[in-house]
Amino acid sequence: MTIAAVLFDVDGVLLDSTAAHRRVWNSWSVMRGLDPSLVWQLTFGRRPEDTVRDVAPHLDPSAERRVLDHLLSQEENGFPPVVGAAALLATLPGEGWAIVTSGDLKSVHQRFVAAGLPLPDVQVFAADVEQAKPAPDCFILAASRLGVDPSKCLVVEDAPAGVRAGKAAGCTVVGLTTTHSESALHEADLCVATLRDVGKLLASHGLLIEAAAATD
Repeated sequence: MTIAAVLFDVDGVLLDSTAAHRRVWNSWSVMRGLDPSLVWQLTFGRRPEDTVRDVAPHLDPSAERRVLDHLLSQEENGFPPVVGAAALLATLPGEGWAIVTSGDLKSVHQRFVAAGLPLPDVQVFAADVEQAKPAPDCFILAASRLGVDPSKCLVVEDAPAGVRAGKAAGCTVVGLTTTHSESALHEADLCVATLRDVGKLLASHGLLIEAAAATD
């Protein structure tokens, strides 16, 4: 396996957004008379509009996205960095990584600033592709913008939909077990528990600027 670049999902991988998103989806589900537990299971790694289409086909996905965005705007302090995110990102060369998320540019930028995380030059958001995860489009686009073949990209994902997208794009996929069990991420090439483990893997392939920082 040759790794020339790493493509990070955001929620559950670099930002610990699970609690905030759970509160938002629970509130929205109650507002719309839906089962919060069933709705929640269909949210991971997907655009909100796609979840709405599945759980409430009678509703307008665009209108509901605005409702969800309003609820999310009230979670100002609900997106801390995942443990180890800042240390890992600080060791990566600027041209060697990207974020690939089902979120939107404005919200992700605000949360990265609040969390004290750097933003890479290459960023792929939901609006950048016609088909979202689990379709491979987002990872193929990120690899193209980095000028790297997808087969030489390592995808770090915490959700089954993202894992499937990365595999379909031809990337090597690491499942990060922050929000799902290893069994739920069984389609990944390997699973790890922490970003420290991701750092060790990248260091072993010479991708980090300061390999020692990831293994201290």
